[in-house]
Amino acid sequence: MSQLEFEKPILELEAKIIELQNMSGDAGFNIADEISRLRQKTDRLMVQTYSKLQPDQIVQVARHPERPHALNYIEAIIEDYTPLSGDRNFAEDDAIVGGLGRFRGQSCVVIGHEKGHDTQTRIKHNFGMARPEGYRKAQRLMDMADQFGLPVITLIDTAGAYPGVGAEERGQSEAIARSIEKCLRIGTPIVSVVIGEGGSGGAIAIATANKIYMLQHSIYSVISPEGCASILWRSATHAKDAAIALRLTAQDLKELGLVDGIIAEPLGGAHRHKQDTINSVADYIEKGLKELSGLSPDALRKHRSDKFIAMGR
Repeated sequence: MSQLEFEKPILELEAKIIELQNMSGDAGFNIADEISRLRQKTDRLMVQTYSKLQPDQIVQVARHPERPHALNYIEAIIEDYTPLSGDRNFAEDDAIVGGLGRFRGQSCVVIGHEKGHDTQTRIKHNFGMARPEGYRKAQRLMDMADQFGLPVITLIDTAGAYPGVGAEERGQSEAIARSIEKCLRIGTPIVSVVIGEGGSGGAIAIATANKIYMLQHSIYSVISPEGCASILWRSATHAKDAAIALRLTAQDLKELGLVDGIIAEPLGGAHRHKQDTINSVADYIEKGLKELSGLSPDALRKHRSDKFIAMGR
């Protein structure tokens, strides 16, 4: 497992348990009591550590490479998933994935940022940073959802839209703005979940939803702590101060009224208990869709626009 600095004492105990388990089969060894003692100590340390995470530590957990990503969720909770590619204008963008499927028996459109899980897939998916064609593909999928009356599920996990020259030349800001506009205009329910990072316009482009949920150790912000620190303090070394000032944690955003709910993660974070986390996210998506199921297209549009107009007032 990838190491987070503040998790080192926990990981050392877990490594010791594995070492003892590998020895337990040897003749003459009976170390079950020692393993049990170490497990209890690990659990206590885990509770102590994760009950008082600082914002900069939550940023680290949100970025953990072994957290379940969009394709993990899609594979686990979307039946008969059919991926759809391309923006019918320029190219396919692998940072945003999406398609048709069934969520707990209900046909839907699902869209999400995909970061990848190893070097090869991270390069393929551009670390979850979408180009304009990714947002135009999302718009195409939302048009399809609107045409056939299908709810839209979006999974947010991006550091932000790709800031490269080519992306800017092809209208990155326009594509994001059009995607936000499309979210506001379609007449079907949209439920969004921030599963890792929710970075700037790259996130809100597909998260202008009726219901917005965040995993307990995810983040959602207008800029990354490092970017904020480099602007305000002229040094990325102040990222910890920036993380505090930005109020980017799920708890902060719920208090500010910017998200509708916080999805609890198992002790130790989503990267330790992937399936349990995925199940919890699915339950919240189902809950959100049920709450929106009786609303008319006009009521859904008004619900979304009122929700975002009221923010910050």
